[in-house]
Amino acid sequence: MHQSLQLTLPPDVALDDAAFQQHVVRHLGLQQAETLTIRKLKQSIDARSRQVKVNVSVEVYADEAAPPAIAYQKSYPDVSQKPTVVIVGCGPAGMFAALRLIELGYKPIVLERGKDVRARRRDLAAINKEHIVDPDSNYCFGEGGAGTYSDGKLYTRSNKRGDVRRILEILVAHGATDQILYDAHPHIGTNKLPPLIADMRESILQAGGEVHFNTRVADFILDNQSEAMRGVITSDGKEYVGLGVILATGHSARDIFELCHQRGVYIESKPFAVGVRIEHAQSLIDSVQYHCDDRGEYLPAASYSLVTQTRVNGVQRGVFSFCMCPGGFIVPAATAPGELVVNGMSPSRRDSRFANSGMVVSIEEADLKPFAKFGPLAGLELQKKIEQKACAITGGGQVAPAQRVQDFIKQRTSSSLLETSYQPGLQSLDLREYLPPHIAEPLRLGLQDFGKKIKGYVSNEAQLIGAESRTSSPVRIPRDRETAEHIQTKRLFPCGEGAGYAGGIMSAALDGTFVAECLVKLYGK
Repeated sequence: MHQSLQLTLPPDVALDDAAFQQHVVRHLGLQQAETLTIRKLKQSIDARSRQVKVNVSVEVYADEAAPPAIAYQKSYPDVSQKPTVVIVGCGPAGMFAALRLIELGYKPIVLERGKDVRARRRDLAAINKEHIVDPDSNYCFGEGGAGTYSDGKLYTRSNKRGDVRRILEILVAHGATDQILYDAHPHIGTNKLPPLIADMRESILQAGGEVHFNTRVADFILDNQSEAMRGVITSDGKEYVGLGVILATGHSARDIFELCHQRGVYIESKPFAVGVRIEHAQSLIDSVQYHCDDRGEYLPAASYSLVTQTRVNGVQRGVFSFCMCPGGFIVPAATAPGELVVNGMSPSRRDSRFANSGMVVSIEEADLKPFAKFGPLAGLELQKKIEQKACAITGGGQVAPAQRVQDFIKQRTSSSLLETSYQPGLQSLDLREYLPPHIAEPLRLGLQDFGKKIKGYVSNEAQLIGAESRTSSPVRIPRDRETAEHIQTKRLFPCGEGAGYAGGIMSAALDGTFVAECLVKLYGK
């Protein structure tokens, strides 16, 4: 028997594996079945009413064999002697591009400026404890990219770009829990991602691909005045060439943006947002979202998503939450000494006492006029100015400026700060010391609006921590919509967040897959 069910259940039944299995067996009267497979297809929490429910789609196979949970098989051809493709960056875009190239019979050569995922940990500890920023190995750079030591969120609206299910199955094949296949908002967690990333690297290597760490690209190999890119030159002078170059560097590889500009590879500025991280007690967010004082054993740490529009001096701006991390931590995400950048992450259990989210304001074209001399790099320079000022006002390390929310709204420095998940520490300052007025005032108005939407969201029991400035790349490396090739430089395939075509692990993975297929279609042998 094969049967599909749509169930609405209380959390203690739906989210407890044993209780759920028992419920399905009783519901279908399957106590006598000799073989039984119960498989969730979709699961989402409905907290709109005071009684929280969980909606579950499930398929049941009784007394008949169930098909495999995933169709994807971790079996790759030997491509060690096949034509090569150079991939710059070993984040999700670069890694999934490499795997797709292998499937198509091509040899990827992946160049990563940072360290492997395990060695990277020491540099993250140095940022947190000693305030030492390694420009090549940090929360943004290194194997797995920025997503490895962030939240591991896998939710995306990018279904039109490719096969989301396929990406999830590849992650499961490399060690992720199969829960990501059915959760409405799948999440792996920063503690579970490193071994998964290492296993993906092993798949690339075992198939004959190459992955080179501590290998920073210093120049491009261009033919005919930037008309075509044959390969790259690394900082040690070594050349890597191939059928084409997939540029998958992430949104913080500023030296690559600058190199493009210097070498005549056309780039352009793009919209982005800047602001702060806001941190609450997770218990507050839980109580509001789940309508109870204690979420109990089964419900996960609650999240939220907020957006509003403000108008200041006749200019309308979006203010919105970004990369919300329930049960998480705020981490230092600078990529160079003299900068201060914060980001959020969550472990798989999301069991921290704190909830944090980016709270950011859209940057408009007029904001970039003071940086016009930098051309398409104007947004990058605005980011730098904010990050450097935030760093300078707290003494030049990674101690972050912070202010209680109500104090920020009332424009007064906080006399004391709350406990925080941010390890390098906080210093009480008026955030307007580093936030320009065109960001600070819309942020103040936006927070007031959010206080009306979530009871208790705006109070001095929450605090703002800055600067959250790496929401997305301030630069786009434009490409053809159909072929994914750069609009002017042949054999260059800009990819992922750094090129302006993705906004998270899943969309970057989808984009890496798409670009690999496009390159092979154009230049495959």
